[in-house]
Amino acid sequence: MANEIRKSDAIQSLRPNAQCIVDNGVVIWHDAVQTEPTQAEIEAEVIRLQAEYDSQEYARNRKA
Repeated sequence: MANEIRKSDAIQSLRPNAQCIVDNGVVIWHDAVQTEPTQAEIEAEVIRLQAEYDSQEYARNRKA
């Protein structure tokens, strides 16, 4: 696993342009328009994004 997906990556994927800060793993939500994703949603999105990234390893290696 060359690239580890972070909570902030998952949040941006779930809620594009969300206004929030991730400080030491704690999400501080500042967005009044979008609802804050649950911890379970964030964890599931981290897993999904990591699997997507990992599945493209062959293409990245081939491109290099």
